[in-house]
Amino acid sequence: MPRRWVTVAACLLALVALACEGGGEPGSRPPRETPSPGSPGGIAALGDSISTGFGSCLVLVSCERNSWSTGDGLRVDSLYRRLLDRNPAIRGRAHNHASPGARAAALEGQAKRAVRDRVDHVTVLIGANDVCRGGIEAMTPVKQFRADVDRGLRVLRQGRPKARVLVVSVPNLHRLWEVGHTDARAVRAWKRGVCPALLANPTSTDPLDRARRAAVRERIADYNTQLVAACKAYGSRCRHDGGAVHRVRFDLELVNPLDWFHPNAAGQERLADVAWRASGLGS
Repeated sequence: MPRRWVTVAACLLALVALACEGGGEPGSRPPRETPSPGSPGGIAALGDSISTGFGSCLVLVSCERNSWSTGDGLRVDSLYRRLLDRNPAIRGRAHNHASPGARAAALEGQAKRAVRDRVDHVTVLIGANDVCRGGIEAMTPVKQFRADVDRGLRVLRQGRPKARVLVVSVPNLHRLWEVGHTDARAVRAWKRGVCPALLANPTSTDPLDRARRAAVRERIADYNTQLVAACKAYGSRCRHDGGAVHRVRFDLELVNPLDWFHPNAAGQERLADVAWRASGLGS
């Protein structure tokens, strides 16, 4: 291959890599500064794909710059950005330990990493995968869910007792089925295995399918009840959103057009706005 074509190819690859990282997006923020090891302050996100911004860019991958909690991009006024406006000293101290596919059992490990970060704020959004992974028989039992959440919160209380913890309610996934099961695009996407406990056979009116959806809806309500209780047991440094996120009336304009499930940038912005008001940090 001629040398000039090698150079051109290398440049194109560099541009693609830059775009994937968000650095080439017009109006994007400069790269985050790397604080010195152990620097105190900042915010950490614990949870699942929703908090990683999954599907909020152009492909179905995590897009942390659009995270409602720790995002540093311009499309979402995240909790981190709002805290940064009040305290510029935390610049670069946004840590996203959430993981696609994570269940409540993952919170303990994520919390340990947040403790090592020495953050002053922690957000917890968990539960969707405890419902969605597999059929209803695979849903995490309510008692186990609570025990998993308690273990994660215990790590935070012991390791960062003065940190402020915001526990967010599980979004109303049943609402997504309600608005999407009559949309052919969503139905096609859901057939690829998106949250089968809820979204399998989305157009079916068979009593068994209706009972399955009702079971998912009830399990989410049970999880939310346990999240309230777990936060109360934690103590005064934990604040529950009071069901604010669960009450968000998501429609198809707030989810991405690839899986019709995960929030797009507008959906992440809605989550950030609701969570910020519920956190009490803005008052």
